[in-house]
Amino acid sequence: MPTIIFASPKGGVGKSTAAVLLATELAGFGAAVAMIDADPNKPLSHWARRAGRPENLTVIADVAEDSIIDVIESAAAKAPFVIVDLEGTASMIVGYAMSRADLVVIPVQGSHLDAAEAAKAIKLVRAQERVFRRTIPYCILFTRTNPAIRTRMFQSIEDEFANNQIPMLKTHLNEREAFRALFAFGGTLAGLDTAQVANVTARIMNARIYATEVVNMLKAKAPVPKGEEVA
Repeated sequence: MPTIIFASPKGGVGKSTAAVLLATELAGFGAAVAMIDADPNKPLSHWARRAGRPENLTVIADVAEDSIIDVIESAAAKAPFVIVDLEGTASMIVGYAMSRADLVVIPVQGSHLDAAEAAKAIKLVRAQERVFRRTIPYCILFTRTNPAIRTRMFQSIEDEFANNQIPMLKTHLNEREAFRALFAFGGTLAGLDTAQVANVTARIMNARIYATEVVNMLKAKAPVPKGEEVA
């Protein structure tokens, strides 16, 4: 029952958008999904109150620093996938949530400021690994990218992550109106009105490839059950 945490010390990097896209894609494949809205601005809760939320997707909003671990564990006992959207700061609640993660996704835009903030998130992951004595997988997710233009700055940031052996998702979430429209209209990408929002089909494909890569990463990092170790 994987728990996926979306974390970044910097706000405005597309953290909540990435969380909703993953959750709705998983729900679209028939999986029950529990989302935990641990961001004080409650973006997931605002989205969930609009029409179109999948019936097999629930949003839990009543969470605090002293309850986050219990909330995650309770949700994990009921749903195959738990997705946690954290506040855009490095706080105790972020650290506690990371301690229960099967994967921490760190959204990053193509700027050196975002890359520096991502490095802080990675340090926090490693600190929780030491405290809780367990490996916590993590990866970088580039958001709001332009698929047609690859700037020299973006390439330098990607190269720096690669040189430091920082895992990165190959799929980027592009800068597109359809992703922003989810929070304006609610529901899923498939439920958006194509007369109001452009290029919905392409954005559905972007989200689906992204969700598939996350699931494959979770499978690759899942522990091998005892008795099934490869010789």
